[in-house]
Amino acid sequence: MKLEPFLLEILVCPQCRAPLSESDHDGRPELACTAADCGLAYPVRDGIPVLLVDEARRPA
Repeated sequence: MKLEPFLLEILVCPQCRAPLSESDHDGRPELACTAADCGLAYPVRDGIPVLLVDEARRPA
């Protein structure tokens, strides 16, 4: 799943406001926070990013 580049430019982590990058976890798409001290990963369901901190995967 690829998001439009303009969308990635405006989306930020709801927790720390750092930029997000596309990634995969166990074959599922997600948007990962690029801040080293945050690192939350938000799921993408049916092509829609779920940018809720409660739904985010915590870094290992």
